[in-house]
Amino acid sequence: MDQAPGSPQDPQGPGDQGPQDARSLPTCYRHPDRETGIRCTRCERPICPECSVDAPVGFQCPECVRSGSGTGHPAAAAQPRTLAGGKFAADPRLVTKVLIGINLAAFLVQLSVGDRFTDSFDLFGQAFLSGELQGVAEGQWYRLLTAMFLHGSYIHIMFNMLSLWWIGGPLEAVLGRARYLTLYFLSGLAGSALSYLLAAPNQPSLGASGAIFGLFGATAVLMRRLKNDMRPLIALLVINLIFTFSPGFNIAWQAHIGGLVAGVVIGYAMVHAPRERRALIQYGVSALVLVAVVVTTLVRTVQLT
Repeated sequence: MDQAPGSPQDPQGPGDQGPQDARSLPTCYRHPDRETGIRCTRCERPICPECSVDAPVGFQCPECVRSGSGTGHPAAAAQPRTLAGGKFAADPRLVTKVLIGINLAAFLVQLSVGDRFTDSFDLFGQAFLSGELQGVAEGQWYRLLTAMFLHGSYIHIMFNMLSLWWIGGPLEAVLGRARYLTLYFLSGLAGSALSYLLAAPNQPSLGASGAIFGLFGATAVLMRRLKNDMRPLIALLVINLIFTFSPGFNIAWQAHIGGLVAGVVIGYAMVHAPRERRALIQYGVSALVLVAVVVTTLVRTVQLT
């Protein structure tokens, strides 16, 4: 939660109260654990890069921007941005909640309708189903997307949704809704495309794991960017990869690896793009990942037909 802004006449804010060690930098008034050498040009409070908003001269803090305090634009036109350039939202987990709701709704339909529904929307390259040849290679490209919202068991959806909540929520708050959705769907599609390319044509695949591994990859890039302790995330990722490649679990490792690689690539573009060309680089890299997905799908389709 944002802290109350100080007045222009009293530049000392919550982040720089008390004596400072002469050898240390002040800490951001909104993130006391982050040292920074940047100050708001109006109220002079220290702000970290995530909280800084471009102004005609230097940077301003989110509170001064909201008050329309001289950025050269109306307050509504100069809203504070996240580290990746997204807008701050009243509910920073809204998209994550919606995605979880869609997955749960699809699983309920699977339980109600049965295999007939699952077989119509899960991912496989080419196989005889209901007496006819079906699959992505037969023009059912929608399976690359719809398989991302289907699950094979209670434990499958439970682990995926818990991971989505734990990893996705904080990542959505940093990226903003549009960038977060871009990352989620492209990671899932990359996982589907690699599974389609490398798995047996008649091997079915389903689950949100490709998209979630993409979130893992992007989170690792973000934590490295913020210089946070990455050991817990690495341990969790290693455990997931052990399960992925363990015999007997019948896991589509191709989807996990495809999603992870896409997540790292897109995540790097999201959090490392320079501010002046941020949107161009972020969505340009995302477009390249989408092109790679399309090319991979076309190559495999040609092989099977």
